[in-house]
Amino acid sequence: MSPDLNETIINALESVKGLDIASLDVTGLTDVMDTLVVVSGNTHRQVKALASAVAEDCKKAGFTPLGMEGTDVGEWVLVDMGDTVVHVMLPETRVFYDLEKLWSMRPGDAAAEASGDAELD
Repeated sequence: MSPDLNETIINALESVKGLDIASLDVTGLTDVMDTLVVVSGNTHRQVKALASAVAEDCKKAGFTPLGMEGTDVGEWVLVDMGDTVVHVMLPETRVFYDLEKLWSMRPGDAAAEASGDAELD
């Protein structure tokens, strides 16, 4: 991901008081994107505002958003910036899906974790 794009996204999220901003380098896990940004908003309205701020600030900086999904409900909004995908979620949605853990696991980690769980049974 471009450092300028990363900085623009983080600044946009901070300007709307995004909570627990996490930026994950996923280049070794997928060819679809390089960076995954996850952030929480306390209300549906704040989730929508965070996503809108990312899209608007990126446009002003010369980056073109490829799409935005989830603005109708505001529980989880995805902003696709190409090499970077931003997930804006309510805290309980973020805990439930735990994208940070999912995207930090390497391909063999799930099998090793499952066999460790089986040994505990």
